[in-house]
Amino acid sequence: MTAVRLLVLGAIRRHGRVHGYQVRADLESWGAHEWARATSGSVYHALKSLTKDALLRVHETTPSEAGGPPRMEYELTPEGDRAYLQLLRSALARRDPRLDLLAAAVGFIDDLPRADAVALLRDRARELRDWRAAITADMPPDTDLDTWGPVGEVLGLWLDTADSRAAWTERLISRLERGAFTMADD
Repeated sequence: MTAVRLLVLGAIRRHGRVHGYQVRADLESWGAHEWARATSGSVYHALKSLTKDALLRVHETTPSEAGGPPRMEYELTPEGDRAYLQLLRSALARRDPRLDLLAAAVGFIDDLPRADAVALLRDRARELRDWRAAITADMPPDTDLDTWGPVGEVLGLWLDTADSRAAWTERLISRLERGAFTMADD
């Protein structure tokens, strides 16, 4: 799963039917070219790939005023909508360390019913707690990572990452439970 696929599917879903240029412009306005590598080339590649996979339907529209090929409009197929929601749910529920994928999913979290989003994030928080426990499972109690040299730094990085991501996830769950955002079922 890539963040660009999720972003492209989500952007098209928000519009219903849209030119590839508008998809690219939306993603650029969200800064996705910086945090998800959603460059012009990757967006157009995703459009082609998603069309080939029958997740998008293409409509030719008016010819280009510059004399080029006709502009294409894209819309999700029913399979594309299912794939989008599956990607979105998976990205929210997993502890996947790739921040671009998580950021893309959070950007579209309001496409889900509130209870579903909370449940998926609870799964994510549980996975993060399990990951942290696995990191420390073979460490003696009262381990001083400073004495472990560079390996201690690596373990400290993973522990801090697990802790900070779990805390962030719990804050988002709390916000959703208090009514943040207009969700799909509101």
